[in-house]
Amino acid sequence: MRPELERAWSHIVEIPDYPEPGVLFRDIMPLLTDPADLRAVVEGMLEPFAGGFDAVAGVEARGFLLAGAAAAIADVGLVPIRKAGKLPRPAASVAYELEYGTAAIEMHDDVAPGTRLLVLDDVLATGGTLGAAIELVRKVGAEPIGVSALMELEGLGGRVRLGDAVPVRTLFIG
Repeated sequence: MRPELERAWSHIVEIPDYPEPGVLFRDIMPLLTDPADLRAVVEGMLEPFAGGFDAVAGVEARGFLLAGAAAAIADVGLVPIRKAGKLPRPAASVAYELEYGTAAIEMHDDVAPGTRLLVLDDVLATGGTLGAAIELVRKVGAEPIGVSALMELEGLGGRVRLGDAVPVRTLFIG
């Protein structure tokens, strides 16, 4: 791992039993407060996709933080992917399965057809949210060219669930 990424990883704080017992939460906020760390991780997330996308699609909520920085660094636009009911204009929606129940994400349906979108989020866990994001991008007529996540929770099978749908980049395995 490159030294600047090792330094960034060292600023991710592990919090046991949050938000519930048995969960190890990884808090990326300390990493975000350091401009060098933020730039290093965002550049690392963008690197394999450089020049191949027209905009970044950021997944709510912590994916927004990385996607905004990524869009600025790559000099492209930002398309938010939000939880259902949070967008003020007409939006497309995709429902997906959670451990107990379902959820839905939405994005405005006025993305130009054929727009190449790089989907960014903070964590690839089970792949449910990112799989739904890929489906949503396609539903509005855009092209998902890849998924880039800051970290992957390897034991949860997210990469397997996404399969070969799009190239997947994760910087850290947690």
